[in-house]
Amino acid sequence: MDEIRIDNLKVFAHHGVFEHENKNGQNFFVNAVLYTDTEKAGMLDRLEYSTDYGNVCELIHEVMTRYTFSLIETAAQKTAVEILKNFPLVESVDIEIRKPEAPVEMEFESLSVKIRRGWHTAVIALGSNMGDSRVYIENAVKSLEKSEYIKDIKISDLIVTKPYGYTEQEDFLNGALVCRTLLSPYGLLELMHSIENNALRKREIHWGPRTLDLDLIFYDDAVIDTPDLTVPHIDMQNRSFVLEPLNQLVPYYRHPVLNLTVSQLLERLNKNG
Repeated sequence: MDEIRIDNLKVFAHHGVFEHENKNGQNFFVNAVLYTDTEKAGMLDRLEYSTDYGNVCELIHEVMTRYTFSLIETAAQKTAVEILKNFPLVESVDIEIRKPEAPVEMEFESLSVKIRRGWHTAVIALGSNMGDSRVYIENAVKSLEKSEYIKDIKISDLIVTKPYGYTEQEDFLNGALVCRTLLSPYGLLELMHSIENNALRKREIHWGPRTLDLDLIFYDDAVIDTPDLTVPHIDMQNRSFVLEPLNQLVPYYRHPVLNLTVSQLLERLNKNG
């Protein structure tokens, strides 16, 4: 990925934990690295195929001066998100905010916070078998669409399926979606849980009935195995109600552990009955 760099953009702003920092303000210096593909712009010599760094500088200045934050971590987060939301050719960005006038009673050149944020592909399975399942799923999608950290949502058809695991319950309505997100896997999981909680999801019986079930199936090609999160979903390859909607959306998405595409996993499952 190519880089567009902005070094030491000087901005006078009002960020800090102390009241005098918010009131009096101080100088900050912002460094930004925009990761993007500049090949077409370079070949055709046309700005519309690149990202105008002048406009990026103006946006950084606007974000830094419009708001007052206690932490430069927050200023960096807000700056990164606004760049990624407003410049669609930028896939990820490094933001460093330096604070040379920080109120520290020691000799130093500068204190800074540096972060990297970017767009990621997430694949989420949808399910419900209580109440008006279609409405629960539609409301979940709307909640994701409202998040400033989610874009480009594509949704599969919804299908009626038999319950899996615990079979003494109503049929399910299942589907899937693929989206782009600025959230980490854990940040996305937290958002998904909050949407489930808003749907009054209860976790009383393993694989039991639920108003709403959101499962993170893939996150880029990440492999995560922790007590809180397993990606890819540990049992997706055995679930036709997951694979069929996924095959409609992302048939060539490759499982990073099994090294098979979604369509190959579905074919194997159907073959094995």
